[in-house]
Amino acid sequence: MTTTAALEQLATYRAHNSRASQETFQKGLPLFQRNAYKKMGDDAWSFLEQLALASIDMGRYDIADQCLKVLEERFTGSPRVDCLHGILMEATESPEIALKYYNDLLEADSANAPIWKRQIAVLRHMGKIEKAVNELSQFLDTFYADVEGWLELADIYATCNRYENSLQALSHVIVLAPQNPFYLLQAAETAYTAGDVPLSIRMFLMVVDMSDGDDNEPLAESTPLGITVRAWYGVKLCSRRLIRDPEHASVSASQTDTPKNVALLDELATERLRIAYSSAGKKGDIAQGRDEVFAWVAAP
Repeated sequence: MTTTAALEQLATYRAHNSRASQETFQKGLPLFQRNAYKKMGDDAWSFLEQLALASIDMGRYDIADQCLKVLEERFTGSPRVDCLHGILMEATESPEIALKYYNDLLEADSANAPIWKRQIAVLRHMGKIEKAVNELSQFLDTFYADVEGWLELADIYATCNRYENSLQALSHVIVLAPQNPFYLLQAAETAYTAGDVPLSIRMFLMVVDMSDGDDNEPLAESTPLGITVRAWYGVKLCSRRLIRDPEHASVSASQTDTPKNVALLDELATERLRIAYSSAGKKGDIAQGRDEVFAWVAAP
């Protein structure tokens, strides 16, 4: 691959926020060894950061260290470079040493968001969950709009089987990023696990509304794909549970009303899943395992 092609591919990874560590390392290392970054202008710093992270992922700490030395010469005292040093330290030193490094940086600047988040990650890795939650809660009080922070808090609660708390954290994510159906889908699945079926089916239907085909295409003529299929699975699960156990399944901690036409929603979810798994051609890639799906949706 030519230098130009390699640089374009690496830039594409950055634009899509894709780590692609193995590919980045394979393409970036020859450029670094030839000092090609010196001719990249301002793009050199993004390239060096990208290669440093990929090198850490690949276990080539020597290359990561060389990249960081170049960055430190150019950006002495940069919080971003400090953070990269911390990530390298997490990979090569004990968690206690990395944690002390982050604590020292936070003593100098308590509002250093990247370092604060790395500190929380190390605390979680060490199994200090309560401390991690406390720190993350304080972080979010300071940086409320940090979606990644709320997602991290939701994940911590979920791994501790505290699904109500996880759902509460996800509610902030939805406020901050209301147009992202993947976050709404995560909230719907968490609500189902927490036992709030009315809220869950409502959220699954919202995901369907956001993602199911073109607005100009009739529902009967569209084919569910990707996230929409998962949402219809959710609608099917919720409607079936509400039909089988209406007294208990309709209890909602969020006081969400149960849909009036649950049986119709169940039929619609069945139909949409059948269409998804019956489609042909490229759209039919999902059709693998259709017999099992058909048997599941047909079960009473």
